Amino acid sequence: MNLANWIDHFAPADDPPPHTLLAFFRWGLRGAERVLALAGVVSVIAGITEVVAALLLGWVVDAALASDSGSIFTDQRGILIWSLVFFLLLRPTVLGLASVTQSVMVQPNVLNLILSRLHRYTLGHAVTFFDNDFAGRIAQKEWQTARAMNDSVVETLHTVLFALASVVGAVLMLGTVDLRIAAGLLVWIFGYGFLIRHFMPRIRKRSKARAGARAMATGQIVDTITNIKTVKLFAHADYEDRAALGAMQTYRDRSVEFGHISVAFRFWLMALAGVLPVLLVGGALFYWSLGLVSAGDIAATGAVSLRLAQMTGWVSFTLMNLYANIGEVEDGMRTLTPSHTLVDKADAQDLVVSDARVEFRDVSFAYGRQSGGIERVSLMISPQEKLGIVGASGAGKSTLVALLLRLYDAEDGTIRIDGQEIGGVTQESLRRAIGMVTQETAMFNRSALDNIRYGRPDATSEEVIEAAKQAEAHEFILKMRDHLGREGYDAHLGERGVKLSGGQRQRIALARAILKDAPILVLDEATSALDSEVEASIQDALERVMRGKTVLAIAHRLSTLSTMDRIIVMDDGRIVETGTHAQLLARGGLYARYWGRQSGGFIGAQDAAE
Repeated sequence: MNLANWIDHFAPADDPPPHTLLAFFRWGLRGAERVLALAGVVSVIAGITEVVAALLLGWVVDAALASDSGSIFTDQRGILIWSLVFFLLLRPTVLGLASVTQSVMVQPNVLNLILSRLHRYTLGHAVTFFDNDFAGRIAQKEWQTARAMNDSVVETLHTVLFALASVVGAVLMLGTVDLRIAAGLLVWIFGYGFLIRHFMPRIRKRSKARAGARAMATGQIVDTITNIKTVKLFAHADYEDRAALGAMQTYRDRSVEFGHISVAFRFWLMALAGVLPVLLVGGALFYWSLGLVSAGDIAATGAVSLRLAQMTGWVSFTLMNLYANIGEVEDGMRTLTPSHTLVDKADAQDLVVSDARVEFRDVSFAYGRQSGGIERVSLMISPQEKLGIVGASGAGKSTLVALLLRLYDAEDGTIRIDGQEIGGVTQESLRRAIGMVTQETAMFNRSALDNIRYGRPDATSEEVIEAAKQAEAHEFILKMRDHLGREGYDAHLGERGVKLSGGQRQRIALARAILKDAPILVLDEATSALDSEVEASIQDALERVMRGKTVLAIAHRLSTLSTMDRIIVMDDGRIVETGTHAQLLARGGLYARYWGRQSGGFIGAQDAAE
């Protein structure tokens, strides 16, 4: 029986996370309730054993005083044997079980359960969510929220419940000694509760501010490191240092504020803890002087009071962390759990591609700004047609492609593939049907093999290598070697493929698209980073990968589009010209002007400004 597997630590959540704290905790912990309940029961029993230990100590003292020194081991054999069984067997077993539930059953699994659910939900956000934040800050929030929730659960189970059981047991035990001593403990507990009520909301508030400042500092640092080449090229190390130090200063200030409130809380709590032994032991001594309690009762009361006084510091530190963690959970919940803005319909079906016919009908999208959007675009792309898309920067070319991939939802109009409206099919099936090679190629800090295989994860190594050969990437991959000595297809590419040239990155991206072999292919400046010689060498590969597919190819270098079946020219979000390369040149319009101003067929900055 593997106790570590009692919680399915990767179990998905079927619904989005709620936006209130308790409901959010229930969402994150769903499926682990039985194990958490078991851990709670064991923790309560462990807390009670501490009171039983003090009670047994009192009984042993009374038994010793009631017997002669030479006959105690015979006269009091029963109580001594039970004490040995308790201290040598029962107590270690209960405390060991509490440790197992905390360290083996709960802590490792609950963290993964919450983190996996948060990560899945975060991945479901639209690209605008990631556009509007730091990548490092989002990653920090995921980890921070999961860790804080996990720590809150563990601290509640194995400290709060333990302490509550000990306190309740102590009150009951002292009630058997003298009700007035028990009443003194209740008064002390009331004072303890007053301090908790006063300080904890303030700790929670300052913890939330500290968590936000920490995530912002992390995001600032990650943003700088991610763009380190730009930082160095512009000689802005000092500027980035100041920005990082500013974020660190804010974090330091919030941490100092948190430190002030935590110091005040712990001081008053320790002062209150010092009152407890004086109150309880002093009361027991007073009633012993009146002959109302026994020496064993004094010993038991003293043991309980010292244990509770010691526990006060432990519990206060735990409660402070608990409220700090709750503040961090609230901060992470606010960042990570906005409702998804781009979701599949409840009845969405997988896209079924038969001919790969693409149709835009009166599609409009504005991004909420002046440029880059499109307005009432209607376009029919026949099966296996090769369509070139031309236009100056901001004309709407990339927007057209982004809407086809449903990275955004069109504000008006519809987009259909083989008659199926893309808003009515699942996003995953839609994007599986579209291969894409972009100007800004995305690489993972993984091996070359893994980066190419991303196009089709079940592909064999032989298929990956064949795709690389078709993309003219095989030769340079074989020569690669990373800092750990991994070579060829096993060599890692660095974060975002920084160890490769732009042309090498695009050839790997092209190999990935070749391997994916989707019926619709989008080329967004796919050869812009290639020099003329390399571009010429992979033209055959491009023609092979386009064969039998519906293709949308965006390019500023117009010579790469001259063999397209049709070319559309976009300007200010509209299609203003359409035809073949020869037809558009003969028309003498915008396309002809672009062509005439190019050297080697590249739309210049002057055109982009018009």
